[in-house]
Amino acid sequence: MKLLFKVTAAATALAVISVLTACGSSPGATGPVSGAWSDVEAAAEEEGSVLLYSSQKPANLERLEKAFETKYPRIDLEFVRGTDADINPRVETENRTGRGTADVHMLTDATWVTNAAQSGSYSADLVGPHLQAPEYRPETSVLENRFALSSAAVFALGWNTAAVPGGLRSPQDLLDPKYRGKIGIVNPTGIASYVDLYRFYARTYGEDYWDRIAELKPRIYPSALGIAQALTSGEIVATPSVQPLVTEVAAGAPVDWALPSQPWGTPWYTHALSVAPHPNAAQVLVDFMTTREGQTALNDGYAAALPDIPGAVVQAQEIAAPDTADLTPDKVTEYSQEWARRFQS
Repeated sequence: MKLLFKVTAAATALAVISVLTACGSSPGATGPVSGAWSDVEAAAEEEGSVLLYSSQKPANLERLEKAFETKYPRIDLEFVRGTDADINPRVETENRTGRGTADVHMLTDATWVTNAAQSGSYSADLVGPHLQAPEYRPETSVLENRFALSSAAVFALGWNTAAVPGGLRSPQDLLDPKYRGKIGIVNPTGIASYVDLYRFYARTYGEDYWDRIAELKPRIYPSALGIAQALTSGEIVATPSVQPLVTEVAAGAPVDWALPSQPWGTPWYTHALSVAPHPNAAQVLVDFMTTREGQTALNDGYAAALPDIPGAVVQAQEIAAPDTADLTPDKVTEYSQEWARRFQS
């Protein structure tokens, strides 16, 4: 039975993952078989399933599932969707106990990725052939042979077309009193990539930008997905930062979006977990995510890791990497507390 979770609340995501842990965990795996790639694929088909933890939006994960199972009909792809703040601690717990539930982990937390890539304790070495394709730029797209660049979120202006028929051109357009109580922003608490977004906007659009937004009493959401849903329903009318609303526009929702002249983005990296119950299927999935089929499935409205992917807004390698030195857990916590004083006091 498929596990197609469309979770937006942390509690729901963690509850789902906990059930999976209770039902599907197994002692730490040994890693993929040695030999030719065809041997890894054969072993993956024998394993028969693979579980992905990811913070990407469900619509793209569903497309990935369909594309992967078309290529590998004998391997059942399941996924759990949650924020990095939800999922990373679960990955750490599974690693510490040696009882893995997930096989593959896809995240945007740059500091977590950097530390894990350097330590090598969370990830199996990657063996997929597509990771070495010249158009993938492996010299910059693969970190320590453990993390593969899969995608990048590029954040755009978003608006409800019924309420804002003229659209928006700059985040500064939202500093208008007419938007009081009608702006949506994301809660960055504990999420390094969102902390980086807030700092980028302050550097780019004025150090007082978020103070001025706070004066307009914005509505707060746990993720960009929640903001997109609120724009569609009319609960809010505009946002300075949401993932491009490609899926929503294609579905006929009353929304639109535009990239500002200086957009912010953050890359997603993917790794095969060292305690994966299905280590060969994990390798096959990570490799598939770097193929043209996988990239096309994943990147409608995102930045792709390959050139000329339909629906991609830019190429992921062109997105500037966050400064991990400024996104340590202590600094993320410090900024989260500052944000709470500004928006929740």
